[in-house]
Amino acid sequence: MDLEHHVAEQGWDQPLELYALVPTAELLKAEPAAAQLLGISEPESPDELTPVQQERLPEDVPLEEALGRIMWPEGVAGCALVMERLVVKGSDETLAVDEDPNTSGKETEEIRMVAGVGRDGSRHCAMRLRNHDTDEEVMDGEDLIPALTSALALTLDIELPATEQGSSET
Repeated sequence: MDLEHHVAEQGWDQPLELYALVPTAELLKAEPAAAQLLGISEPESPDELTPVQQERLPEDVPLEEALGRIMWPEGVAGCALVMERLVVKGSDETLAVDEDPNTSGKETEEIRMVAGVGRDGSRHCAMRLRNHDTDEEVMDGEDLIPALTSALALTLDIELPATEQGSSET
């Protein structure tokens, strides 16, 4: 949720962003100057994670394929992805915001999705609707965007439950 609030402060129409989630205590030890520059101080809990923004994914490669090329090193405790999409109301269809939706008069809603997965198998998602752009109306939960969290879990080499192994929607 902290990442969702951070991204929300930047406003809408932002590109897709990928983050490594690293233990804050380890980041402070390994990169004290960078941590100080970023204003990162002693973690409140030993499990606290800091999102570290990664290079942008290639725009000319489908998201599923780009994620399929990623394997995180052991020091990364998790990863998160932030992206904006158009949802065709009344369906589970999503489109990239910059796509020509050609929805033939169908109503769409712009959303921002934040999905994070921990190496321990934990998951958390948040979704903000552009038409309901307040912190109080952000939806969040573990299974809010299962296809996206499953794709992220694969980048961490996490075994998926049998029910998710056949899922290809992202």
